[in-house]
Amino acid sequence: MNKSFDLIVLGVGMAAVNAANKCADAGWSVAVVDELPYGGTCALRGCDPKKMLRRGAEIIDSARLMQGKGIEPNDLAINWPDLIAFAQTFTGRMPEKIEGGLERNGVTTLHGTAQFVGEDTIEIEGQGRFQANHILIATGAKPRPVDVPGAEHLTNSTEFMRMDALPKRILFIGGGFVSFEFGHIAARAGSEVQIIDRGDRPLKAFDTNLVEKLVARGEEIGVGLRRRTSLKSIATDGVEFIVTVEKNGETEDLHADLVVHGAGRVPEIDRLNLSAANIEAGDKGIAVNEYLQSLSNPKIYAAGDAANTHGPPLTPVAVFEGKVAASNMLKGNQTKPDYRGVPSAVFTIPELTRVGMLEEEAEEAGYNIRVAENDTGNWYSNLRVGETCAATRIIIDKDTDTILGAHLLGPEYGEIINFFGLAMRLSLTTRDLKKLVAAYPSVGSDLGSML
Repeated sequence: MNKSFDLIVLGVGMAAVNAANKCADAGWSVAVVDELPYGGTCALRGCDPKKMLRRGAEIIDSARLMQGKGIEPNDLAINWPDLIAFAQTFTGRMPEKIEGGLERNGVTTLHGTAQFVGEDTIEIEGQGRFQANHILIATGAKPRPVDVPGAEHLTNSTEFMRMDALPKRILFIGGGFVSFEFGHIAARAGSEVQIIDRGDRPLKAFDTNLVEKLVARGEEIGVGLRRRTSLKSIATDGVEFIVTVEKNGETEDLHADLVVHGAGRVPEIDRLNLSAANIEAGDKGIAVNEYLQSLSNPKIYAAGDAANTHGPPLTPVAVFEGKVAASNMLKGNQTKPDYRGVPSAVFTIPELTRVGMLEEEAEEAGYNIRVAENDTGNWYSNLRVGETCAATRIIIDKDTDTILGAHLLGPEYGEIINFFGLAMRLSLTTRDLKKLVAAYPSVGSDLGSML
C-alpha cells in the first residue's frame, strides 16, 4: 500500500468527501480515513435520518390538524420500530455507496483511528504511518461533554435514532436543535416530553417572537419547556432515571425513562494529538486563516465543524468549505468561503427558519431597517392544511431595498427560506423578488406577500 500521498483527509463526512474527490479529479493521490462508517454525522446520524423520522410525525400532525375537516385520525399511530427501519433503509446503504464512489474516483479508503505523529504524518492504529504533502482535518463534531454526576446515563441523538422502542417519558437537556426536533417527533409518537434549558431563551439563534410561537405550539402537543433550569445530576434506581435540576436556587427531582443530550456539540479533534503536528486549536476548532489553512502549520487545512470559521455548523457549509479548502490546496490560497445567505432550519412541526441578521443585529449594525411582519396562520396555504401557527418577519434595508434577514415559522417554510438566501447571495431587492411569477396555489406564491 502506498503510504505517501498528496493529500490525506481525516474524517469522511461531507466536507471530506467533496475535498477528496475534487483533489483526486485534479490528479492528486488522495487517501481518506475514518474510524466510523463513511458518511459523517448528517448522512448517518443527523439531518437525513432525523428528517425521515420526522415524516412519521408530520403524518400524525397533519391528520390531527384536519380532524373535523374530513379526516378522522383517531386510529392513526406511529409504529416506532417500523419508522426506525424506514430511516435505516437510507443510512444502511450510505457507507458502502460513499466508499465505492471514492474508490471509483481513485481515492484510497482507510479505516481506523488516526493521530498525528509529525507535521505531515499520521499514524493509523494497526496500519502504520502515512505521510502527505497536505492534510485536511474534517472530523466533524461530537456531543458537548456534560460535567455532572451521572452524565454517563445520557443518551445522544445517534442512540436515539437506533432505539427499538420509544420510552414513555423523555427528558431533553438543552434548548437547541436536537431537543426541539426530536422532542416534536417523540411527542407525536406518544411520549411525554420535557425540555430543560438553563437560559431564558431557547433556540437563541432564531427570532424571539417566532420561537415563542413555536414553544406555545409545542406545549399544545405535549412538549413542555422548563426555562432557567440547570442540570445538577442524573441517577437511576434501575427502573427510571431521577434527574435533579435547579431553578432559582431550589432543586427538584424529575423522573424520566430516557434522558437525551441536547446541550450542543463541540469539534471532534481532541484525540488527534494535534500538538505533534504543531496545530493550533481551541474550543471552536482548528485555528485557520481566511483560506481555511492552519495558522500554525501551513500543510494543514480544516473544514466543517472541525474548523474555527465564520460559518454556521451546517452540512451545506461543510460542503462548500471542503471545496474551498481543496481549491486552495490545489492552486494556492486564492479562494475564501462565502457565508452570505446561508439559511438554517429547525425541523420541528411547523419548521422554524432563519437566514441573515436578526432584527436586533441589524439595528446594532446601524442599518436603516423596515420589518415586514406577518401572521400567516390565516393565509390560504396554511388554512389549506389546518395550521394556524405560522408567521414571518423579514428585515429589509430601507436604503438599498435588499434583504438583511428573513425569519419564517410555518409548514414548508424550510423551502421558502432558500429564496431569501439566494436573494441575499445575489443582492436582489424586494422589488426583484416581487417579480416572481409562482405556480399557484403553492407556498412559494406567498413570497411576495411576505415582503
